[in-house]
Amino acid sequence: MKKILLAALLASGTLIAGVLQLSGTVISDNQKMITSRFMGFIKNMRVSEGDQVKKGQILYEIDSKEIEAAVKQVDLAISQARLALQMNQNQLNNVLLNLARNKRLFEKDMVSKFELEQLELAAKNMRDMVEIAKKQVEQAEAQKEAVLNQYKYLTIKAPNDGVVVAKKLNEGDMQIPGMPALIITDLKHLKVLVEISESNLKFVRIGKKVKIEIPSVKFKTEGTISAIIPASNPMTHKFKVKINFEKKEAFVFPGMYAKVYIPEEVGKK
Repeated sequence: MKKILLAALLASGTLIAGVLQLSGTVISDNQKMITSRFMGFIKNMRVSEGDQVKKGQILYEIDSKEIEAAVKQVDLAISQARLALQMNQNQLNNVLLNLARNKRLFEKDMVSKFELEQLELAAKNMRDMVEIAKKQVEQAEAQKEAVLNQYKYLTIKAPNDGVVVAKKLNEGDMQIPGMPALIITDLKHLKVLVEISESNLKFVRIGKKVKIEIPSVKFKTEGTISAIIPASNPMTHKFKVKINFEKKEAFVFPGMYAKVYIPEEVGKK
């Protein structure tokens, strides 16, 4: 009877012999929901649930007709801008030739000063037109660069090393911005999440060392309290506490059951 009572007290997080035992769960502190910035059909899905992925690895691609259409439009705009630039440059060259010829004639009093000034004004206007045409070409090329830059968002890559824990969409499905296609969990940055009653909150603090045990894989290690969530569950009046630990080479994964042993040591470092 005493053994049963003791087990019940430990499971509830009761302080026994200066040590508070809590039940917790292994979690990943770096879980990513993978989506796209653009709408389109998924093509070339390269991963499945359970696959290990590396940072920068291609996960899938988006087939976006809108961006392809935008590239064609901007290519047309570039061609038109370059044609306008060439026409203005040709007209400027002609005006400059006439201006040089009329300067020689003016020196021989064969043309009036008014005619010479008109050609000089025309040359100035054409130079301005050429500069404007050059800027229009630059703007069109910059617009194409911006459109082409969107292509990289059609190739979805892994943001970090991890494992695919959920696959929401498949090839041929419509990818909508904000809707996750994959969920990737980082297995290198694991924590243990426990809940502690408000009466025992005095036994935890940021940086405090605790003992961790994961019974299923017979793994034991030391951890450090990294976060105390300052908001209790109104139903249970318990607070969430996150604990850092190094899994080393152990086969520890998110979702595993864990035990945490917190020494009494109120206010000690």
